[in-house]
Amino acid sequence: QVQLVESGGGLVQPGGSLRLSCAASGSISGIWAMGWYRLDPDQVRVLVAKINSDGETKYGDSVEGRFTISRESGKNTVNLQMNNLEPEDSDVYYCGADRFYLSRYSDYWGRGIQVNVSS
Repeated sequence: QVQLVESGGGLVQPGGSLRLSCAASGSISGIWAMGWYRLDPDQVRVLVAKINSDGETKYGDSVEGRFTISRESGKNTVNLQMNNLEPEDSDVYYCGADRFYLSRYSDYWGRGIQVNVSS
C-alpha cells in the first residue's frame, strides 16, 4: 500500500499564491507518476497537474501558466505551486499516485486538501 499525505491548503485572496505538497510513503517502489486532481460535478477526477518519473509534466487547461508541479529530488514528494489564484480554483485537491509493480497497475489517493480563494 501507498500512503499519500497532503499539506499546504488554506484560504488566500484572489491573485495570491499557495503551495501544496504531497508526500508518499509505504510501498513506493514502482511509483511512476504523481499528480493533483479535482472532482467534477459528476465526481469524476479531473487532472490539475501531473509529473512522471522522467520529469514530464501535464497540466489541466484552466491552470496552464499559473500552476507549476515539481518533484523533490530523492524524495517521493511532489509540490504544486499555485500562483495568480482565482475564486474558480476553490476546491478540494486530491493527490494521486500511479504505480506499476510486479506487472500490476494500481493507483492511490490522498484524503484531499481544501483550497479557498476568496476576498
